[in-house]
Amino acid sequence: MADNKGKKRRIAFNPYWVYGLVAAALIVISTFGLGTAPHSLSYTRFESELLGKQGVEKIVVVRNELQAEVTLVADSVEKYKQLFASNVPVPVKGPHFVVDLPSIDSFEASRKAAEVAANRSIPVFYEQRSDFLGGAMMFIWPIIFFGILYYFMFRRMGSGSGGVMGVGNSKAKEVGKDTNVNVTFKDVAGLDGAKQELEEIVEFLRRPDKYTELGGKIPKGALLVGPPGTGKTLLAKAVAGEASVPFFSMSGSDFVEMFVGVGASRVRDLFKKAKEKAPSIVFIDEIDAIGRARGRNSGFGSNEERENTLNQLLTEMDGFGNNSGVIILAATNRSEILDPALMRAGRFDRQVQVELPDINEREAIFNVHLRPLKLAPDFDRSFLAKLTPGFSGADIANVCNEAALTAARKAKKFVDKQDFQDAVDRIVGGLEKKNKIMTLEERRTIACHEAGHATVSWLLEFANPLVKVTIVPRGKALGAAWYQPEERQLTTKAHLLDDITSVLGGRAAEDITFGQVGTGALNDLERANKLASAMVTYYGMSDKLPNICYYDSTGQQDYAFRSPYSEERARIIDEEVSAIISSQYERAKEILRQNADKHRQLADLLLEREVIFTEDVERIFGPRPWKNRADELADEKKEEEQAKATSQSESPATTEVNTTEEDNTDYQP
Repeated sequence: MADNKGKKRRIAFNPYWVYGLVAAALIVISTFGLGTAPHSLSYTRFESELLGKQGVEKIVVVRNELQAEVTLVADSVEKYKQLFASNVPVPVKGPHFVVDLPSIDSFEASRKAAEVAANRSIPVFYEQRSDFLGGAMMFIWPIIFFGILYYFMFRRMGSGSGGVMGVGNSKAKEVGKDTNVNVTFKDVAGLDGAKQELEEIVEFLRRPDKYTELGGKIPKGALLVGPPGTGKTLLAKAVAGEASVPFFSMSGSDFVEMFVGVGASRVRDLFKKAKEKAPSIVFIDEIDAIGRARGRNSGFGSNEERENTLNQLLTEMDGFGNNSGVIILAATNRSEILDPALMRAGRFDRQVQVELPDINEREAIFNVHLRPLKLAPDFDRSFLAKLTPGFSGADIANVCNEAALTAARKAKKFVDKQDFQDAVDRIVGGLEKKNKIMTLEERRTIACHEAGHATVSWLLEFANPLVKVTIVPRGKALGAAWYQPEERQLTTKAHLLDDITSVLGGRAAEDITFGQVGTGALNDLERANKLASAMVTYYGMSDKLPNICYYDSTGQQDYAFRSPYSEERARIIDEEVSAIISSQYERAKEILRQNADKHRQLADLLLEREVIFTEDVERIFGPRPWKNRADELADEKKEEEQAKATSQSESPATTEVNTTEEDNTDYQP
């Protein structure tokens, strides 16, 4: 670093400077011409001080321009120095002055009078001139303008010099060995399965002999599939940071252009560059932009250019030619719409599922994003993973950032637990609107509605446990009840029915308390209808239509011209959905009737405080006899850690043989 301080920074040569210098030279030549221009002189001073004098060598009159060019004798230039403009160089050779004439006749009259007065002949010459340079410049300027327009709008459109104007060149960004990429697999938390598969690909590129000695072949491609924000692109960045081979990154939309054949040309150019630097990795983000299944919605404006690009991609990935040494990575969150030829073995041999993180993975992701935050000394991180069920990695990063902003807005020195709770509330529900105008009757209705949700969900075994209830408007909602969803892999019919009952608890509370219902339950009715429809048409949980599923994972039904079931079957589906919703609505009303006093007490408390928590509901209804699944997992994890610590403390300190837990456990029939 010390050696570079004494060196002057070299300015890189830019070819556009040449264009600028040429343009400036043309402007100067067309405006001023070559050499020093003659000085302008008024006709009055010319007539009184120069016309007929001895120092004038000659006068050239240009008829078509009504100008007179006066050339002085070399020895007389100093004599007429007062006629020249100050601080302007004097022409060495003539003409020295240029004079605008009022007319040729008036000049001839003045010339004759001056000749009589001076008793000498004045050397005057008449010419007719044509401005060839000015006319040429008027013709050249449009050519120059359109030439520059052509260069920047067409030639530069292709970002290169190859192909037809460079349009067919690949726009891939190359990440080489010396490129500073700070993301590694250590920065990716909670994706152990996906990291393991990608680490194997990176390891093959580093040590190929380890796999080829046994006759194995590395997969040609890996497709990262998962919901948005789960870390697919982050995994690709980690591969670029870990691999010591060239890494080409490109988006699927970069292949699509307004010109015919550009997409296929860019695919060829991309793989050509990758093969030249093999072994290498090619990453295509959002591959569904060009990888849609061919033949869908044909005849209704289908993009033939996209299909040509896909055909070329299929050929390059696994066609007649050799494609050894190039590994393809791609990412998408819509794998169901991809073409089957793209998904087959030999192109994308592996599909790496990048799912939403569970409670343990969320805790690991929080630990990564909490590093730059200034947390309170007594801050407990364990509650964060429980507070954010269903959040992706991007959502967790947003929560941490929003919590820091909330703490800064309140002028705090540290970020505490309440800041994270406020951040989650704002992200999920929106900004609080405490100044929203509402009547007392509306507030009572909202309090009764939200208390109905809290009451029904608290008294149902499989309903999600309550976190807090509020009647403070947030976003578009006038009130909200916050729950902690259980992270279960299988959902039974009892779970779904309890969910529908708790969703309808607010509408049922309004019906029982006020004898009428309002429009505030629109979102509740929508959710209940979707759950009931899924039970009948997807999960086969209907009494009249058991074990029937109309779900199409391929997405072909979206383009079908007919329904997958008949009109009679549609009528039965409607009846079954209505029956499920009606029965669970009556069930919610029955629960509220049996606990009317406690529901009223909870609604009054909510109207008074505006926000109540789990402790307040437990004080009124008593503790729930059912334990939350997240708490059970936490207890199981704690028991495993305690058992592991106990087994380690009881093992002899001098032993060198690692025994498993089964070896230390006595068999008990």
